[in-house]
Amino acid sequence: MKAESPATPRWRYLSVCCVLIVLAGVLMGRLVMLQVTEEGQGAVFLREQGAMRTVRTAEIPVYRGLIEDRHGTPLAISSPVVSLWANPQQLKDSPRLAELSALLGVDAAVLKDKLALYGNKHFMYLARHQAPDFARQILQEGFPGVRGERAYRRYYPAGEVTAQVLGLTNVDGEGIAGIELAFEQWLQGVPGKKRFIKDLHGEAVRDFGLITKPRPGKALSLSLDLRLQYVQHRELQRAMKETGAVAGSAITIDAWTGEILAVSNYPVFNPNNREAFDDSAARNRALTDVYEPGSTIKTLTLIAALESGQFTIDSLVDTAP
Repeated sequence: MKAESPATPRWRYLSVCCVLIVLAGVLMGRLVMLQVTEEGQGAVFLREQGAMRTVRTAEIPVYRGLIEDRHGTPLAISSPVVSLWANPQQLKDSPRLAELSALLGVDAAVLKDKLALYGNKHFMYLARHQAPDFARQILQEGFPGVRGERAYRRYYPAGEVTAQVLGLTNVDGEGIAGIELAFEQWLQGVPGKKRFIKDLHGEAVRDFGLITKPRPGKALSLSLDLRLQYVQHRELQRAMKETGAVAGSAITIDAWTGEILAVSNYPVFNPNNREAFDDSAARNRALTDVYEPGSTIKTLTLIAALESGQFTIDSLVDTAP
């Protein structure tokens, strides 16, 4: 048998190298075609393929528990809102910044400065807790990188009339004062979680599946009577004007059960408008401030004397020292 030529292994090696080089060239050519030559179709194709392989999780917002008076009249409710946010890297160079700032009601220079500050970030709030109709109007304009995030905002139908009693929630919907804080664990719900597929810019393409269902907060019924609260609020306001007092409080209690039917304070604030918020007005003076009992203690002393059986309503008591 004839021995194999020493050149044969080298020929095979060169053949394999040539095949690999050709394959690499084909792949590189196709990549260039997708990214440059067929920019439109290639970009869409790559985004779709990337989206199919990028799954993230997100919270499902949940509403806070209802607060109502003894008759079931709502005192605090959660209304749906939309927080507008943007990806600064997509929005900062847009020629439509002036148009967006006009719709948002902010100065264009202020918006540009904020975008520059967050220039290396992928998230920035534009306007939080906006009415759904207003947010929809902004989103329909198709500004680059502008998105909407569903949430809930606390609303108090009686406004300043029940402000100090009910307290407040912060921008994240957590109780920070009054009943809202005292019953935080009861009122606060548990957000749900879902999977979604996102594109290269972090935008949700479609929901992928539910992980946990949201659990809304539980309703809370108070002993307050909103009708009495309105009357007491009005009378306290009148007394404050007549006397020229700086501050005042009034409480109505059911003498038979001890239930608190109304609690009013002055000065007051509107919990639905935080722009002119005053910390001192948010204090529930009827509960937090200390007062000398003064002559109000005489009523309690009289009751104690009558219940002792040693005195009657006609008894004369010598109060001389």
